[in-house]
Amino acid sequence: MSKTKSAFFCQSCGYESTKWVGKCPGCNNWNTFIEEVIVKGNDKKEVNEWKGYNGLGKLKTVSINDVSSAEEKRIITKDAEVNRVLGGGIVMGSIVLIAGEPGIGKSTLFLQIGLQLEDVVTLYISGEESEQQIKMRADRLGIKSDSFFLLTETNTQTIFQEIKKLKPRLVIVDSIQTLQSPFVESGAGSVSQIRECAAELQRFAKETLTPVFLIGHITKDGTIAGPKILEHMVDTVLQFEGDRHYAYRILRTLKNRFGSTAELGIYEMTNEGMRAVSNPSEILITQKEEQLSGIAIAATIEGMRPLLIEGQALVTQSVYGTPQRTVSGFDLRRLQLLLAVLEKRGGFHFGVKDVFVNIAGGIKVEDPSIDLAIVCALLSSFEDTPVNQHYCFAGEVGLSGEIRAVNRIEQRIAEAEKLGFEKIIVSKYNTKSFGKQKFTIEVVPLAKVEELYQYLF
Repeated sequence: MSKTKSAFFCQSCGYESTKWVGKCPGCNNWNTFIEEVIVKGNDKKEVNEWKGYNGLGKLKTVSINDVSSAEEKRIITKDAEVNRVLGGGIVMGSIVLIAGEPGIGKSTLFLQIGLQLEDVVTLYISGEESEQQIKMRADRLGIKSDSFFLLTETNTQTIFQEIKKLKPRLVIVDSIQTLQSPFVESGAGSVSQIRECAAELQRFAKETLTPVFLIGHITKDGTIAGPKILEHMVDTVLQFEGDRHYAYRILRTLKNRFGSTAELGIYEMTNEGMRAVSNPSEILITQKEEQLSGIAIAATIEGMRPLLIEGQALVTQSVYGTPQRTVSGFDLRRLQLLLAVLEKRGGFHFGVKDVFVNIAGGIKVEDPSIDLAIVCALLSSFEDTPVNQHYCFAGEVGLSGEIRAVNRIEQRIAEAEKLGFEKIIVSKYNTKSFGKQKFTIEVVPLAKVEELYQYLF
């Protein structure tokens, strides 16, 4: 007989306690403890025995000098955005967690990736949808594949028996919150179930060198559902985000053991599934017939990729006692800092004005090089004079009103040149790092915000 024991787990962070407590000592949240039954016994048979699978030998202790340091093997998908976000393709034996809002397109994207891998045997495990529902979605995508297999099952032991028969080279689990291990006596989606199922899949991935994608849910406050340990166990965490009112979706890397965490993939949601956007600068700049005030184009960089995005500002007379400061896609504190610089160094009275700032296309930007474009948009709206639509900007603004240098300036200039801009305004301190003669676009170096105002207006 196995010994049955129950424990209390925090639903936010996974903290374990022998008795119920009101406030979690781990994350300080109230009323998050739930009792779960844990079976501790010898009934955990070696169903998950992976030695000899795919011809792999027994595990043994090795010297670090005996380990071959060859470049890790990767499966290259037909989706260039996913390849770049993962750091160059799917690493063998990696375990990747993808989280996002319901209905954002996680299942569609990874069904599409699995179907496009024609020479890789892929197993798609669904605990949420029936085979007919998945087939309907595959028909809508219009991709035929002979190496793609479906399994609608939530019991991990049944799943591993099917894996042993099929021997897939890629496993996609939709979703980790629906799986249940028979070794833990609590409901699917509970902290202990998620942790146990993820641990079993992690062991399978590492011992058989089979990559596993786990699709995960997120909670109402936007964090990944389940214990925080889930994010520590996996190799890569991807966040799939976007406004459902926009057609564009953004795949961000939050953690990556095999590449940069600054990468970004942009998709467009269409009737035929997710279309990778290869040149996002064109969609992030709205094409206008006439020139309008309060608009400036910034040359920013996300990961390895330069992007040109449109910053919009509206400055109006305040009718209430306290002027409003509203932002979308930009940091509110950063805006207040820029307004203080303009007030102190330029003598513009923004203290009696309402200020609204928006980054077009529903994208969020953290690169400080967007400062200069936002300052230009604010001044343009303040003066009600349009900035020439063939100018773009790349520079950080310091507290003393100086325009500071930004990194990888040559890539930003080349992207602006490619999209047909005539002038790019950069920091004077950036001019030492590149040769002007190789660009056809005119590079204007400026040192202070006052010079910028005199140059433009």
